[in-house]
Formats: sequence, C-alpha cells, structure tokens
Amino acid sequence: MATEVKVPVLPESVSDATIASWHKKAGDSVKRDENLVDLETDKVVLEVPSPVDGVLKEIKFSEGDTVTSQQVLAIIEEGAVAEAAPAEEKKAEAPKAEAPKAEAPAKAAAPAPAARTGGAELPPGARATAAREGVDASQVEGTGRRGAVTKEDILNYARTGGAGKAGGARPEERVPMTRIRKRIAERLMQSKDSIAMLTSFNEVNLAKVSAARKQLGEDFQKTHGIKLGFMSFFVKAAANALQRFPIINASVDGDDIIYHGYSDISIAVSTDKGLVTPVLRNVERMGFADIEQGIADYAKKARDGKLGLDDLQGGTFTITNGGTFGSLMSTPIVNPPQSAILGMHTIKERPIAENGQVVIAPMMYIALSYDHRIIDGKDAVQFLVDIKNQLENPNRMLFGL
Repeated sequence: MATEVKVPVLPESVSDATIASWHKKAGDSVKRDENLVDLETDKVVLEVPSPVDGVLKEIKFSEGDTVTSQQVLAIIEEGAVAEAAPAEEKKAEAPKAEAPKAEAPAKAAAPAPAARTGGAELPPGARATAAREGVDASQVEGTGRRGAVTKEDILNYARTGGAGKAGGARPEERVPMTRIRKRIAERLMQSKDSIAMLTSFNEVNLAKVSAARKQLGEDFQKTHGIKLGFMSFFVKAAANALQRFPIINASVDGDDIIYHGYSDISIAVSTDKGLVTPVLRNVERMGFADIEQGIADYAKKARDGKLGLDDLQGGTFTITNGGTFGSLMSTPIVNPPQSAILGMHTIKERPIAENGQVVIAPMMYIALSYDHRIIDGKDAVQFLVDIKNQLENPNRMLFGL
C-alpha cells in the first residue's frame, strides 16, 4: 500500500519551508519514525519521520525546493522490502595471484563522518551535507557554538578542498544565508524600525546567589536530578518583577496595549544556525527545579535540532545571556511584539564599597532594553532595581517579596 509523507502542518506565522537535506534516497528501506528529511523554516529545522515501515519509492522534491503545509514530499510502499543489489555488483574482484607482494595496497576511502565522529555530534543538516559531499567532518574546523561543525563549514571545506586559512591563501566564499539567519535579520530590522528602543543598566552583586548555590547545590541536584544554575535565579526574579510591573510584560497591537496576566519568558539559546528563543510558559507558577529542567530540556533540543515551532511561539518577555560568551556589557534588542528584554552578562570579581569597606565581589552588569512608546524610564529603572534587590537578597524570591 502506498503511503504519502507530507509536510507537517505549519503555523500561520510560517508560510513555507525549504528542503534542507534528505537522509534517504529512492529505493531505500525505511523504518517507522526514522527521520527521512529535514525541513528548514524561518525559525527551526523540522525532522519529518517515516509514518510506516517500507521502501521509499518516490521523492517529489529536491534539496533547496520550497514546500508548504501538507504538500506530499514522498511516497512509501508500506511493507515492501528494498531490492537487493545484483550479485555481480556485490562481488569484489579477487586479487591476482601474480601481484607483487611489495605493491602498496590502495588507500582506503575515508570513513563516513558518522564513523569518525559518531554522527550524533553533528547537527542533522551538517551530517547530511558531510555525507553528500564526501567530507570527513572530523577534519573540518567548526565555527558554531563551542566549535560545533555547521553545514556551512562542511560546504566551505568541500569547495576549497580543505584549504581554509592554510598556506597564506586569501580565499573568499559567498554563502547564502540560511532561512533562519535571514529571519533573524528581518526581525532585528523590524525591531529597529518599529519601536522606540532605549536601554537602562544596573549592576548586581551575586555573592549571596553564589553562596546559595554552593551551600544548596549538591542537595538540590540529589533531590531534583538537575544542577542549580544562575539562570533560574534570574528567570524567577524576572517573573516576580513582571507581576509587579505589568507594563514591562505588555505588548503593543496597533493603538492598543495588551497586558498579559502570565509570564511566558523566552530564553535565548545559541545554535549553529543562529539564536533561537524557546519559551518557558507560566513561569510565575514554576519553582527553581522546574525552571532549570525546562532550560536544560530546551538546550538539549536546540543542540539536537529538535526544537519545534510550538516551542518558539509566543513569549511575553525575553532573557538573553551574553555572559556565556564573555560579554561584559551590551544593549540587547527587543523581540517584537514583546516590549522588553533583559540582558545578562559575564560575572567579574571587582572591588566595590560595602558598609564603608572595600570588598571583592562577583559583579554582573544587567541591561533592560525596552519599547519607550509604552514603557517610561521610571518603570524600566524600577524593574531593574527590583531584579537587583531579589538577586542580592535571594530569600525575597522564596517569600515572593
């Protein structure tokens, strides 16, 4: 029985998708739930699994083609078995008896990237591209987060023959933006052109947060099965402050201001394709363990290319942590239709005045960029001060103060 493989239903905000890479070719056997093809949208890379066991009989679109919701991507013959290759193609030619023993054996072909790197270490797009281009991914210098090898790295390596930066060469390469990168660029320009953005700064002494993590971190992990990080303190402090300053959690719709009675906080996560912002929903109801687990789950999904469109939809406020990369201070850009974004930065020990004494403390600059059309400077500053007070007195968070 022929079974159609269709493009998943895309939300209204995503009009179409691009075929990023096929993991199977016509005639291959497939298993139920085995990934057949990666679809790249403006926001995420979607995996399309096989709905049945069988043989992939027909592929209707090539890599690079644009498809829309519910279009048929391929046809699978359910229950069929792939034809075996002819015997003569399988049989290797026996070596000739008279061949000199001193003759060097032919150089073995480089193993597939999956054999050298375990496959799982590469994002799906990069893994498929490496296989298609015949590139050993272990030889490619990665430019993604923490040295991850991206699809563009594979393509550049293949096109330059692995020359890269060696030998004093001055190579140039024109590589089209991915759909996700183009969408990021569009959103940034939309933010710049559509809102009156202003940024306020403050600094936070994280000594008490650090002490709490040191004192309770081991018990927290034993109890909840996850580490107690810095991010959950900031997320919880932001959720509390958003309840006290609802205008920071609001959004603009034409001439109306929409106040959200819940805190759906987008957490910026860096991937090899760009920055994505999965949403922790109803954070005002979450405890520290729930927040840490939610962040960890999203980070793993992002690394594995498993983030879904639902994970990225909505969000009333965003937190981004440039400190992960060593940023000391920055002005984060608001993500419309949200009206504000909190920027975290690297923690630096430096001297400060405390009770008339100079002490060394772990300090962080924090920044709030906001839409000045609806948020006054007073509200923005008081919101930052609220977060500062909670982080410098963590017990306030436990009692909702």
